[in-house]
Amino acid sequence: MGLLGLIISWIIIGAIIGLLARAIMPGKQGMGLGMSIILGVIGAIVGGFIGGLLGGDGVSGIMNNPWSVGTILLGIVGAIIVMVIYGFLAKRA
Repeated sequence: MGLLGLIISWIIIGAIIGLLARAIMPGKQGMGLGMSIILGVIGAIVGGFIGGLLGGDGVSGIMNNPWSVGTILLGIVGAIIVMVIYGFLAKRA
């Protein structure tokens, strides 16, 4: 997969992860679709770090196989963490 394919995959995965994380989170989130995608991609990276800490492949595993179920689940966990932090920061501003 070339660089362009990887970028497109990350945008699609970020959208999926961001929307799933928003659906799981309770309450109303004050963010649009674009912010959900961005936070979903960031959440996937955070999920990769969490997976690395737990003995998995970490971020390199996400880069090698972005479409695995484990990657998406870790991405959702990471996105929820990122969205909670974003929500706290947005309320303060």
